Amino acid sequence: MPTQTPEIQVEAQGDLQPGVAELARTKVLALLDEAREPVLSVRIRLTRMHNPATERPCLAQASLDVNGRAARAHVAAGTMPEAIDLLHDLLALKLARLRRHWEAQRGGTPRAGEHEWRHGSEPTHRPAHYPRPADEREIIRHKSFSLARETPDEAAFELDTMDYDFLLFTDLVTGEDSVIYRAAPTGYRLAQVRPHPEQIGTTAVQLTVSPTPAPRMNVANAKRRMDTGGQPFVFFTDDVTERGNVLYHRYDGHYGLITPAE
Repeated sequence: MPTQTPEIQVEAQGDLQPGVAELARTKVLALLDEAREPVLSVRIRLTRMHNPATERPCLAQASLDVNGRAARAHVAAGTMPEAIDLLHDLLALKLARLRRHWEAQRGGTPRAGEHEWRHGSEPTHRPAHYPRPADEREIIRHKSFSLARETPDEAAFELDTMDYDFLLFTDLVTGEDSVIYRAAPTGYRLAQVRPHPEQIGTTAVQLTVSPTPAPRMNVANAKRRMDTGGQPFVFFTDDVTERGNVLYHRYDGHYGLITPAE
């Protein structure tokens, strides 16, 4: 159980009604006892988009440090109070999943509860991508880092806890750069630079493995594929480094690029 209340930082941007920052702080504070581990820090960002064509202009984001493990949620709604309510519900699911994970690690028996996580039960109120014309899109963020070596089950856990659309990692058994993402309605899909379906073995999550190797190309070709195909991301093998890369569609309509550190 947390022994003291962490500092909760709230950042508000845009034309927001009075009191929403305190509402967000109160809602998140009410969840901290559910973490079952010390929550070291909390950051909340509330943003109201100025684009009048945006159907859900109010964005609410939260990032928690739960005893060294991160938990993240990101939602959009028509009003900020509605977004804060959705954020509360999604964070409750993330913290419940973390709690069950720690209980399993310690040899306990995870208990079903009010916020028990099941795949497919999470709210799908993600922000819509800004409809930026293809000829205006640029790669404005490039992240390079050492990929975690983990199993598909561990990658799926991180994908859900961090509220990601996909996760780039190195498969622990095959050593292949891989990407995992949700595959409707109830499972996950795994793609690899060089697929080894026979080596994946049995997984706790429902998982299908793509038999097709990641296409080999450069960043310019990956961008062209994104421009014409409309996918949320493209997983590809860089034709120089031979490592798995992901070009993804940002919410502002531009692109981001993730590459493994050499």
